[in-house]
Amino acid sequence: MTDSVDNIKKDADTRMLKSVETLKSDLGKVRAGRAHPGILETIRVDYYGQNSPLSQVANVVASDARTLTVTPWDKSMVGAIEKAIRESDLGLNPAPAGTVIRVPLPALTEERRKELGKHVRSAGETARVAIRNVRRDANQHLKDLLKKKTITEDEDKRAEDAIQKSTDKFIAEVDKLVAAKEHDLMQV
Repeated sequence: MTDSVDNIKKDADTRMLKSVETLKSDLGKVRAGRAHPGILETIRVDYYGQNSPLSQVANVVASDARTLTVTPWDKSMVGAIEKAIRESDLGLNPAPAGTVIRVPLPALTEERRKELGKHVRSAGETARVAIRNVRRDANQHLKDLLKKKTITEDEDKRAEDAIQKSTDKFIAEVDKLVAAKEHDLMQV
């Protein structure tokens, strides 16, 4: 096989892997009833005029299954961090306790669990579509090489089969991630 065919396959694998990694990141932000510091990842705090991520101005830990504890590096930031958490779209109600902020996570209702399940399935479908688009692009590059007579029809067929195997592997990974997250959501 030619070098360019190998490059097309490597590029396709890399892009498909990025789609899976993006899905993992998105699913990590979905609250499944248990407290984990990733929930507060998107929160930004006004730190002396700079809009900084919460992780850069405080330590966030899960003190128990339903509570996050936020400990600011600078004790004067307690009010600003509390305000940022309260005003986020997460629906959390932080409670300052001296120099730390406790963030109790309310239990998920059945309706909210179903809503989050729809969001998880939607994120999974978006990842599947992205992976299929990568496959389509790679196959198109192969067809272009075939038209230019840079590769033979046999090489084209073998490369398409290899790309399809990669596609199947990454879509199976997406399905596994989505199923695991849905299972997580439905546990009370």
